[in-house]
Amino acid sequence: MISEDLLHYVWKYGLFSHKKLKTSAAESITIVSAGQHNTNGGPDFSNARIKIGDTTWAGNVEIHTKSSDWNKHNHHNDKAYDNIILHVIYTNDTEIKRADNTIIPSLELQDLIDNNTILCYNNLMRSKSWIPCENLAKKVNAITISAWYNRLLIERFERKSSEILNTLKLNKNNWDQTFFQHLAINFGFKLNSVPFELLAKSIPLAAIAKHSSNLNQIEALLFGQAGMLEKTSEDPYFLQLKEEYHFLKNKFNLTPLKEHLWKFLRLNPAGFPTIRIAQFAMLIYSSKSLFSQAIEEKHIGKYEEMFDVSCSEYWYTHYIFGKNSPKRFKKLGKSAIDNIIINTIVPFIFTYGITNNDEQAKERAIQLLDQVQAEKNAIVTKLKFLGFPGKTAADSQALLEMRNNYCVNKMCLNCGVGIDLLKN
Repeated sequence: MISEDLLHYVWKYGLFSHKKLKTSAAESITIVSAGQHNTNGGPDFSNARIKIGDTTWAGNVEIHTKSSDWNKHNHHNDKAYDNIILHVIYTNDTEIKRADNTIIPSLELQDLIDNNTILCYNNLMRSKSWIPCENLAKKVNAITISAWYNRLLIERFERKSSEILNTLKLNKNNWDQTFFQHLAINFGFKLNSVPFELLAKSIPLAAIAKHSSNLNQIEALLFGQAGMLEKTSEDPYFLQLKEEYHFLKNKFNLTPLKEHLWKFLRLNPAGFPTIRIAQFAMLIYSSKSLFSQAIEEKHIGKYEEMFDVSCSEYWYTHYIFGKNSPKRFKKLGKSAIDNIIINTIVPFIFTYGITNNDEQAKERAIQLLDQVQAEKNAIVTKLKFLGFPGKTAADSQALLEMRNNYCVNKMCLNCGVGIDLLKN
């Protein structure tokens, strides 16, 4: 038996023989318009136009694997289904009527669908491969892939924009505070994203702004709120920050996080949260208005300059407080800067474009991704190996959206790649 989801797909794209279509009562059928697919409650397709006999009807289409499903789903008692103009079914096992006892015209597709379409779909659904179409993806042409990437990218932008707008609402429409918090999350680079988020939320931006011209005080605020100055140490720099933080803590009535929230294990020392906090402090110190800069810049080189920050001198010879290490300038690497551009700068520009009805800003966000190299991670690497293009960050963002929201859930009937494979 064919699935109802596949029947929806077959009807939507007309993947069945259209020669001499007839209702179960032998009336001729001409499909003028299949209608608009409805994924919410109510009939499956709305605003369809179907010519049955000599009359062209406008209304809704309902789809079932068996005609008897109409009664099983209690549609005969639901007025929302009174204007069904055609009942599309795989198998016609009973005559269906409306609430007023009039017969609903039905179209049986059992002998009209190519068996290869059903076989291909079933193979995709039963696949235990990393992605369902692992052995077929290379058959999809470049134009189809490009169009699908564009749609995936917009979906990803819209989802990220929704997250930003939720934070913006919580911050009472304060863009600077919202950007500060999301940028901090990005500085956590996954493993420490949660404690970085908590850190940013624990400090009023006004406190940062009042002391933004003093790097020592910014570091005291950040390390102190991170809970990293609560222990004892004989390190002079540590003691200096601790004394400064004690003053700022009382001044702004702050409560620090617990230090155990921060993760150091399995991290390269250059990625220790201490180093990331020190780099974050330097970024705040060297940039007078982070959000304005992020929104107003137009060239990728300017963003690279903006985030080309190191640490204060103490961290040249330390990875953690009180323990010396060989001298090294600890700048954000190119991949880290690209990550920030991809995951914070670009989504904020796009979201700002949405809220201000600025199409140029939205277009600029997309263009920035085209100027950044594709991300290097396990998902992107695997998909590129399977034949998916992945040169720019726009490509890699599309690939991540596809794998995580389509392939994992086997949503092949909603995927541009799956649709193309089934059509052919």
